[in-house]
Amino acid sequence: MASRPKAYYTPEEYLRLERQADHKSEYLNGEIFAMAGATPHHVLIVGNIVTQLNLQLRNRPCTVYSNDLRVQVSSTGLYTYPNVVVVCDKLQFSDEQKDTLLNPGLIVEVLSESTKDFDRGEKFEHYRALASLAEYILIAQDKYHVEQFVRQPDNRWILWETNRLEDTVILSSINCELSLAEIYNKVEFPGS
Repeated sequence: MASRPKAYYTPEEYLRLERQADHKSEYLNGEIFAMAGATPHHVLIVGNIVTQLNLQLRNRPCTVYSNDLRVQVSSTGLYTYPNVVVVCDKLQFSDEQKDTLLNPGLIVEVLSESTKDFDRGEKFEHYRALASLAEYILIAQDKYHVEQFVRQPDNRWILWETNRLEDTVILSSINCELSLAEIYNKVEFPGS
């Protein structure tokens, strides 16, 4: 039996379908990828990060978004939904719908088994094409582990990582801090 050929979509077709869909999908190179549901650990970690950042940024001109704000990397064609996005500049959107952000300053992704390689590799390669992006944070959901990538003035990226619950991630691009104890608050791993 012959396999069915893949359907390819233009960015405009993707956006039209996505804006009417009951579920979220990402888009790259003409293909639409349905997003899987989140685990309880994933949801807790995202909520903890959003809570802490909102508290620290409440009297500052920065805005925190979680999960549902689509980001477009214009130069590479990626449309995606980061777990947490912070914008401190004037919001820039791709069109009048104002549902596709172009200028995130900080992105946080909570890693899952099925996406961790993509998030560390190809997706980060796409994100690095965003001139506005100053920091990229990856959070494990199956153990205590945080990876922080910080853009340098010469466009190099510096990695800092930790798996110590007593450590704190200094988010220099937005002048905030996230302790691992806050990130993993109420997240219980087997044997802990």
